[in-house]
Amino acid sequence: MTITAADIRRDVKEKDIKFLRLMFTDILGTLKNVEVPATDEQLDKLFENKMMFDGSSIEGFVRINESDMYLYPDLDTWIVFPWGDEYGKVAGVICDVYTPEGLPFAGDPRGVLKRNLKKMEEAGFASFNLGPEPEFFLFKLDGNNEPTLEVNDKGGYFDLAPTDLAGNTRREIVNVLTGLGFEVEASHHEVAVGQHEIDFKYANVLKACDNIQLFKLVVKTIARKHGLHATFMAKPKFGINGSGMHCNMSLFNDKGENVFADAAGDMGLSDTAHSFIAGLLKHAYNFTAITNPTVNSYKRLVPGYEAPVYVAWAGRNRSPLIRVPASRGLSTRVELRSVDPTANPYLALSVLLASGLDGVNNKMEAPEAIESNIYVMTEEERKAHGITDLPSTLHNAVKALREDEVVIEALGTHVFTSFVEAKKIEWASYAQFVTQWEIDNYLELY
Repeated sequence: MTITAADIRRDVKEKDIKFLRLMFTDILGTLKNVEVPATDEQLDKLFENKMMFDGSSIEGFVRINESDMYLYPDLDTWIVFPWGDEYGKVAGVICDVYTPEGLPFAGDPRGVLKRNLKKMEEAGFASFNLGPEPEFFLFKLDGNNEPTLEVNDKGGYFDLAPTDLAGNTRREIVNVLTGLGFEVEASHHEVAVGQHEIDFKYANVLKACDNIQLFKLVVKTIARKHGLHATFMAKPKFGINGSGMHCNMSLFNDKGENVFADAAGDMGLSDTAHSFIAGLLKHAYNFTAITNPTVNSYKRLVPGYEAPVYVAWAGRNRSPLIRVPASRGLSTRVELRSVDPTANPYLALSVLLASGLDGVNNKMEAPEAIESNIYVMTEEERKAHGITDLPSTLHNAVKALREDEVVIEALGTHVFTSFVEAKKIEWASYAQFVTQWEIDNYLELY
């Protein structure tokens, strides 16, 4: 449904909206906003693309001598938040970032995804759909309202009350998401204590990425209301599963047909699907810095906790990096299992789309599907099957990122340069820090 300026003006008046959040995302994936009063004057500026902000303080944006940026609203992302305070109701809209010259800003992650979608269309496809599965943890707050690592339940996979004490929090999150237009498909406790997953229906990739950002905002806001802290950190606690964000992807043509489906093809998959998988596998080692962008991300990508470690693909087998769920026809999709929810969704899906299309455009052939448990294979067996490892640290992942021209082109020079610089600083900070593990293992021994 297309939303017009008149619709928004009517909403502001009828729902007594007092403030507008103009939202955008920085290179590290953090949702930012400029809040303005919902006056006629500010609405006029919004609809005329005249909302200016200082981009020099935003991670990965611009230097102080070129700081002026403009926010162009995507009116179809208009939402009215179900919360407010004594100062009035709040609404929001997601914006694209533009330069004073009226050009899309090269450092805007949402703009990066739009640019890659144009390349997809040039390759003959009409849409790229994404069904994300973001996981998160809920922890208690202390007396100062600061997060702890104490969970408020003892639940496990698909458990229900009384062991799953966060059920009411999840239900309110689902109610709020539904009110905002999300089609929530499932809500359940995950494998680890304190861990949860809420799945919402697939959508075109731009809308799906917008939804991921809004989803995180809603989850954190409602959790705080219940005296909890929600975190999308990949591995907040040692010894239990980390949080992933499996990405279910499919390509469609202008006839509305899923081009990954072919009833006569191997495993019911088309040649396009096999080539898309081949492209993902080829670039997996190099794009992992984008899909798993923090030092902590690599504490999740270890054997024994269900997260993928090895570059391979399969049908129903869940141990490889990529699997193809059983559904066929319009529901045919490729699931990449390595992505974690700290990833910037716009950048992650940009590099995944570019990698898959590289496989399609060059008619790459996927290797054999691995249907046995890779985790129990010996190193020699994995080598015989051509199975390689994902990067084991952020440092190695960033080094690999710098060697892949397809991934770099998908990001663009500005984002690539800014991202690498930020991650080099992050790694250097971590590398200098003395951890408790080192104290425990070395202090007395040496």
